Amino acid sequence: MNAAPADQIRLLDVQALDVRLQQLAHKRRSLPEHAEIESLTKDATQLRDLLVAAQTEESDTAREQTKAEQDVDQVRQRAARDQQRLDSGAVTSPKDLENLQREIASLAKRQGDLEDIVLEVMERRESAQERVAELTERVGAVQGKIDDATARREAAYEGIDGEVASVTKEREVIAGTIPADLLKLYDKLREQQGGIGAAKLYQRTCQGCRQELAITDINEIRAAAPDTVVRCENCRRILVRTAESGL
Repeated sequence: MNAAPADQIRLLDVQALDVRLQQLAHKRRSLPEHAEIESLTKDATQLRDLLVAAQTEESDTAREQTKAEQDVDQVRQRAARDQQRLDSGAVTSPKDLENLQREIASLAKRQGDLEDIVLEVMERRESAQERVAELTERVGAVQGKIDDATARREAAYEGIDGEVASVTKEREVIAGTIPADLLKLYDKLREQQGGIGAAKLYQRTCQGCRQELAITDINEIRAAAPDTVVRCENCRRILVRTAESGL
């Protein structure tokens, strides 16, 4: 393949721009905010799970408290009715009076026991409420950090994407001046060789694979016409000759 030396030189400009695009893509993928957001999101998920558990406990104890208070109220009402019967004088039989007094005493003890249960449930519910409040605050704080990191990542994206657009446009302009067959070969080699399709020959060393060429290869390149597109015998990339090639 033949191409004017100036076209081959411009191929190096395209290669430099392609390297820059690779660097920008890597930078976009490697932003520290990615790991920060991932870590914070895991923390937020764990906290939300704990919050759901605390909310469930609070809800359960609320129902338990309501039931316990209803039990106390029922016993209190029954005791009040018995006391009213006792005070009314309607019960005159000594045995019935004894039974009624015994029941009132039993209800008083039962009411006391139930009130103790209500207090215990209220304490557990208060503890659950405090836990809910604490976890809600912690979830909000972590979410705030996620939002901040996301905003920083989006700002970084904007800067990187702006540079990508500029470099891509510049590449299109320069690539448009290079013969299609040479550019096609370059793109094919770039895909095969890890993003480097053309390299400068500098002081008899290929800047693509960083290996010094054998003297026989150097002699062949030296004898080649200026418009001949030469390739590195080691990595097969396009070798671009310049005044610094050491020929």
